[in-house]
Amino acid sequence: MNLPNKLSLFRIALVPIILLIYIFPYAQCGIAIPEFTIQFVTLRLTNILILILFVAACVTDYLDGYIARRDHLVTSFGKFIDPIADKLLVNTMLIVFAVKGIAPVVPVILMIWRDVIVDGLRMNASSKGIVVAAGYLGKIKTVLQMATIVLILLNNLPFELWRLPLSEIMLWFAAFVSIISGVSYFMQLKDIIMETM
Repeated sequence: MNLPNKLSLFRIALVPIILLIYIFPYAQCGIAIPEFTIQFVTLRLTNILILILFVAACVTDYLDGYIARRDHLVTSFGKFIDPIADKLLVNTMLIVFAVKGIAPVVPVILMIWRDVIVDGLRMNASSKGIVVAAGYLGKIKTVLQMATIVLILLNNLPFELWRLPLSEIMLWFAAFVSIISGVSYFMQLKDIIMETM
């Protein structure tokens, strides 16, 4: 297995670790989590730790693609596993935020619906021997989602100090780009989908 694919698998391995840190019942176990306050905005130590792990995972997302292209290590497995790693990482965080009431539910649902539909399109294409790599809009969507998650983990700092809800604005914008990229995938693969209707 080449290095880019190992980086994608490492990103997947980080997901349950991040999730466990986020949802662990610290209070019920008598564990007090230190908090830091910047003016009126509070940051928990767990958020900072998750932020570090999340950013590390995001860096592997950039590195695996860069190394694969630079060293001519692009493989069908890499095209398959890279978007899955991204979706596991991003969607897990978004679902947790929505469940905890930190992020609005509607844009999260829209993005997950889009991912399910795109995955269905990819599976259909794959059954006909066509491997569909992540498109340009899909990559922009992922970057927007990752930036939004970073802001949410920082409790919207520094923008919260000016009462600017940038993390929520970016979440809705990411949902919009997500839908547009989903339509783009559909248009790209519609002939394959419609051929047996």
